[in-house]
Amino acid sequence: MPLLEIRHLSKTFPLGESLFGGLARGEVRAVDDVSLDIETGETLGLVGESGSGKSTLGRLILRLIEPTSGSIVFEGRDWLAAARGEMRRARRDMQIIFQDPFGSLDPRMRVEDVLSEPLLIHERSTRAQRRARTAELLHAVGLDPSAMQRFPHEFSGGQRQRIGIARALALRPKFVVADEPVSALDVSVAAQIVNLLAQLQRQFGLTYLFISHSMPLVRYLATRIAVMYRGKIVELGSSQQITERPQHPYTRSLLAATPGVMA
Repeated sequence: MPLLEIRHLSKTFPLGESLFGGLARGEVRAVDDVSLDIETGETLGLVGESGSGKSTLGRLILRLIEPTSGSIVFEGRDWLAAARGEMRRARRDMQIIFQDPFGSLDPRMRVEDVLSEPLLIHERSTRAQRRARTAELLHAVGLDPSAMQRFPHEFSGGQRQRIGIARALALRPKFVVADEPVSALDVSVAAQIVNLLAQLQRQFGLTYLFISHSMPLVRYLATRIAVMYRGKIVELGSSQQITERPQHPYTRSLLAATPGVMA
């Protein structure tokens, strides 16, 4: 049984004001009848241009926004039918790494508080236990435990993203949505973060949905690739199949825009 089963998932947003005032009629279908399985321990790469619906799909899976229609089954349980208490428990197992390491951390909180906040909300633990867990998390992402007493603005972008990753791992999740986690970083720093994600997956047995507009990144990290265009999954297959034998014209156009990707 897959860890995550998505069937006919859709999300529509009403159009806002028109150019000439008043409300524009109609709606935007950001995610359009998407069906996917994600297997335990794999990385499914979700690739497409900005506006294709990738991030919306990631947020729908986590119920950060609610779908218009469709179903999501996580570990055999109907995730969309989950009551508040069940959702709270499931939140431990499903986490997100946000795109922007500058905006996703509260600048008023020390790193120790950022990382221990999920533990405070979801676990009955002592301050000493939370502090020990925070030190473990920092070590896991390659930061010194002395970072606990510093504020986010004292770190570089790459270091901040490491803190964001540590926060996502605080509750020992099974499934992580990595939403464009390196798009705001320099190339060399981005490579370090991608390698860290691969290392953490092996270390903790994580399952990833890795969202990116970069085909080379997705090919490097992902087991399988789903190509998204205008809210739809237009092609799905192994990383090798998608990058070497693409079938859909949109996939071919993505590959043509990144020379050297096709073998």
